[in-house]
Amino acid sequence: MQVSQTIAAKTVAQVLAGKNLTLALESALRSYADATPQQRAVAQDLSYGTLRFYGELDAMLTCLLEKPLQDVNVECLLLVAIYQLNHDKAASHTVVDQAVNAASHHKKSWVKGLVNGVLRNFLRQHEVLKQKALENEVARYSYPEWWINKVKKQYPADWQAILETGNQHPPMTLRINQRKTNPQAYFDQLVEQEISFDRLGEYAFKLAKPVSVDKVPGFTTGEVSVQDYGAQCAAYLLDAKEGMRVLDACCAPGGKTGHILELAEVQMVAIDSDAQRLQRTESNLDRLGLHATLATGDAAEPKVWWDGKTFDRILADVPCTASGIVRRHVDIKWLRREADVGSFVKQQALILPALWQLLAKGGKLLYVTCSIFHEENQQQIDRFLKANADAEQLPLERLQSTNSGPINLHHGQLHPCAEHDGFFYALLQKN
Repeated sequence: MQVSQTIAAKTVAQVLAGKNLTLALESALRSYADATPQQRAVAQDLSYGTLRFYGELDAMLTCLLEKPLQDVNVECLLLVAIYQLNHDKAASHTVVDQAVNAASHHKKSWVKGLVNGVLRNFLRQHEVLKQKALENEVARYSYPEWWINKVKKQYPADWQAILETGNQHPPMTLRINQRKTNPQAYFDQLVEQEISFDRLGEYAFKLAKPVSVDKVPGFTTGEVSVQDYGAQCAAYLLDAKEGMRVLDACCAPGGKTGHILELAEVQMVAIDSDAQRLQRTESNLDRLGLHATLATGDAAEPKVWWDGKTFDRILADVPCTASGIVRRHVDIKWLRREADVGSFVKQQALILPALWQLLAKGGKLLYVTCSIFHEENQQQIDRFLKANADAEQLPLERLQSTNSGPINLHHGQLHPCAEHDGFFYALLQKN
C-alpha cells in the first residue's frame, strides 16, 4: 500500500499542477517500474478517488493544519490517506502506518511526525470534520464554486442530482456489433461466463461490475464494444441509410464511427485533428471488421482535407468541456476554468458552420457534445439557426431502454444518471 500511496500522491500533485490525469499517472508509474500489477491498480484507484473527492478532502485537511503546507508532495500524500480513511475499505491503522512509512523517506525529518499527527487527528475528529464539510458547497459536492453555481443556475430542479451523479463510479456498458452477433447469442455468453448485467435497450448490456476488456466476451474478436449508453444514441439519431456518404468529424477514438458502420453500409469518411488518436479509430475499426476512409484534419478547416463531394449525413461530435462525463475523467473539474467554457464555445462556433457547407441539401447533421453546459449546447444551436436560414432543428426520436422506459433527452439534453453519462444532441436538416 505504501508504494501505491506514493504513486497516487505524485499523480495527484501533477494533476493539481495542471497535468492531465492519464499522463500524470503514466509519469508517476514510470518512477516505480518495479511496482506490481496490484500496486499499480491500487495507485490508479487512489488517484481517481482522491481527485473525485478533492474538494471535500482539501477542506478536511485545511481544518487539520495550523498553516498551509509548502510541500505539495506531502500535502497530496495526506489527501490520499484521508481519502482512504474516509472512503476506502482499508483498515485505518494500516493506512496511517503506510502513510507514515512513506513520509519517512522525505528528506525533512519532521514530515513523518506531521503525517502521523494529522492522520491520527483526522481519526479522532472524523465526525466533526464530516459535518464541517457539509457547510461548504465546494467541500460538500467536490466541484469548483463556479461549476456548482453554473449547474445550479442552469438546472434549478436537478442540480444536486447532477453533481452527485458526477461523483459516482461510471457504468460499464457494452454495445453489440450487429454484423457479428445478436442480442440473444451475446446474452447467452454473459450468462455462461456468470457475468451479471442489465439490459439497456435491445443491443446494450450494462455490467453489474466493470471488468477489464480482456475479460469481456467477444471484445477482441469484435463482437462487442465498450461504449456508454448515452453515446450509443448518436448512431441511431444520425439515421444513416445504406449507400449514403457520411462524415464523422472529430471521430477519435472511433466508438461512434464503428457504431454507424455496424448499423448501415455507408461510405464513411472519418477525420480527427489528432493523428495519434486517429490511430485508435483505425485499430477499433479493424477489431470490428469495418472500414472507413481516415484522414487527419481540422473540422473547422475542411478546405485542407475535403474532396469537394457533399455528405448526406454529418456527425459533428465537437470538442467541449466534457462536463457530462466528469465521473470518467475526474481531473476535468479541477483542470477546467470558467473561461474555458467560452473558449470551447468559440471553437464549436467555427466548426459547425464549416461542416454545414459540406452537407448536401436535404441532408442531416447531428451536433453532439458530452457537456451539460447550456452555452455549448442549445444556446450554440440557437445562434447557428438564427444565422443560417436553410437550417432546421428536427425533433429527436425517443430511444427505448428496456429497464427504465424511454431515454428522456430533455429536448436534446441527456442528463447523467446511473445508466449513462451526460450528452447533448441536436439534429439539423439542410432545407
